[in-house]
Amino acid sequence: MSHRNIKTDRAIRKALDEAGMSRRDFLRYSGVGAIGASAVMGTGAMLHTGEVQAVDTSARIVIVGSGAAGISCANRLSRQLRGADITVIDRREEHYYQPGLTLVATGVWERDRVVDRNANFLPSGVNWIQAMVEDYDPDNNRVITDEGESVEYDYLLVTTGLQVNYDAYEGYSPDMIGSNGIGCVYDNADHAARTWGMIDEFTRTGGKGLFIRPPGAIKCAGAPLKVTMLTEDRLSRRGTRDDAQLEYYAPGRGLFSQPDIDEFLKDHFPERGINLNWDTTVKGVDASAKQVVFDTPDGEHTEDYDFLHLVPPMSAPDSLRQSPLAADEDSDFAGWLEVDRHTMQHQRYENVFGAGDCVGTPIAKTAASVKAQVPVAVNNLLSHIQGQEMTESYDGYTSCPLITGIGKAILVEFDYDLDMVPSFPFISPYDEHWVPWVMKDRLLHGAYNAMMRGRV
Repeated sequence: MSHRNIKTDRAIRKALDEAGMSRRDFLRYSGVGAIGASAVMGTGAMLHTGEVQAVDTSARIVIVGSGAAGISCANRLSRQLRGADITVIDRREEHYYQPGLTLVATGVWERDRVVDRNANFLPSGVNWIQAMVEDYDPDNNRVITDEGESVEYDYLLVTTGLQVNYDAYEGYSPDMIGSNGIGCVYDNADHAARTWGMIDEFTRTGGKGLFIRPPGAIKCAGAPLKVTMLTEDRLSRRGTRDDAQLEYYAPGRGLFSQPDIDEFLKDHFPERGINLNWDTTVKGVDASAKQVVFDTPDGEHTEDYDFLHLVPPMSAPDSLRQSPLAADEDSDFAGWLEVDRHTMQHQRYENVFGAGDCVGTPIAKTAASVKAQVPVAVNNLLSHIQGQEMTESYDGYTSCPLITGIGKAILVEFDYDLDMVPSFPFISPYDEHWVPWVMKDRLLHGAYNAMMRGRV
């Protein structure tokens, strides 16, 4: 057995031990899990083994963004079109497997496991402009980069992702992550790794831990919850749980958008000694003093901390948020890309489509949402090119393997109606189980890479 295989085998054994399952159990369910990993990346997601009939066109298609949505769109279009001029605009060269950042931030994975290169996924024959779009001019079918280049298009796919607004809190900046007890799982692998440094120290010594959920839509809304529960689990495993006080702060009166899981968590957190603080938002932070200033229903309040998981508000990137493509201030999705929630077509510009975190849809911003949205956006764009009726429809499917501790999770899958839509009858969407943990830890990354290549 090679050195790499020995390391992999040991890692699997460790995961099985922590999940409380035998190798026989794993082998019994591994086939189901491999399919399941694909399924929970998007409703009905299965490996495409056949070739599709390519559409002949000379259309100029511009994709803004080289995250999961943008690269998935580029791969699908490059296979399904013949003669098209496809351009991706994004300066980023590194690619982060963002569903894995929570595991890096809590010491389950190493940083390098979530880092790749966009060049490894972008298809050949696609133009890659390494710049950022600064202005959108949909009335003239063009975008302008921050280097002054004007790029014209016949069709535009907006897949920018979102931006994390650190400056929304007084005294906060991303370079503070990993010092003075501050962590933040979002944005990149370095932030996640530095967050683990802070959690590792906190769970060895104890103290007061504050966990923040900001107002508004955010990427992977379950991540602040998962970091909280995994930190509590680490404390318990290290025998320092009695030395720690854990406080979770929510901007409203809920913890999760799906009502059944919200009810579960409202019982589960207190059962684990995690105190819930409602209608509370951060105003600012004084890192040197290890203090946070909150706005509460009773006025301004200052709290000391030893560890602080400080998640800022998020939005569409400024260039998109301030563009004609954004929904206006009277919309429920003000500032996000204004799309039809089912067709993923822009509601005012018929040659513009969107997918991923930047779109204004009433559902979670997750990789599973991306997986379900991308085929709809691409196939409807193809229908539009051919002058055909758009028949693809996104039902709001999203998925969150809600990790409650090392070795256990709840596989939460739901749609626009907030109804549970479980993929597997033998996994209760209401109970903690080892199978979602194994999917998250061992299987979903491969399904994600297949999604990026447009294969599922």
